[in-house]
Amino acid sequence: MRQAGRICEWNDDKGYGFVAAHDGGARAFVHVKAFQAGSRRPAVGDLVSYRVAKDAKGRANAVELRFAGQRIERRPSSTASPSPLRRIPRRALGVSALLGVAALGALGWVPAAVPMVQGVFSFASYIAYGWDKDAAGADRRRTPEATLHLLDALGGWPGALIAQQQFRHKTVKASFQAMFWVTVLLNLAVVAAAVHMGWARALTSLLLDGHV
Repeated sequence: MRQAGRICEWNDDKGYGFVAAHDGGARAFVHVKAFQAGSRRPAVGDLVSYRVAKDAKGRANAVELRFAGQRIERRPSSTASPSPLRRIPRRALGVSALLGVAALGALGWVPAAVPMVQGVFSFASYIAYGWDKDAAGADRRRTPEATLHLLDALGGWPGALIAQQQFRHKTVKASFQAMFWVTVLLNLAVVAAAVHMGWARALTSLLLDGHV
């Protein structure tokens, strides 16, 4: 059942906001991707019609939004190719990276500190992405993108890849994805240098034996 309402809050930089129903019901979260394809960017005060759907946590989300008076357009064919950013097998890449570095550590090809550090920061990154996704839907304070990038650069990018697909979060924002892949390359370069220069082995000794 469709409802009529008004955009009561909108963050254009983040691409989300809230819509209040004319009948006085609870307001619903709305993401820019929920608008009909080809629609202009919404703004506070826009009159819209929409359908309410519950997410996995039972929260109200406005979907299939149209501006008042907007003509209904046919949905794109389900066989249409997804965007290149969506086609990346993030979860598989993240899991493969974690398993790969763990195997290298077990074989002694890299010091144990490498998989240890990557595992810890991957877990932290996964939690941070999940928290940010949850905060976006609950109108809470968001995790700064700089924090997400820092965790990824410190070795958490495999966990970030898993979280991006798991939570469907930060996968279509081109500027974020560009910086994300920069952090991946930066981390790989730092790890390679740390292994080559002996820093990773020294860190392993410090972590496991308490001395360098």
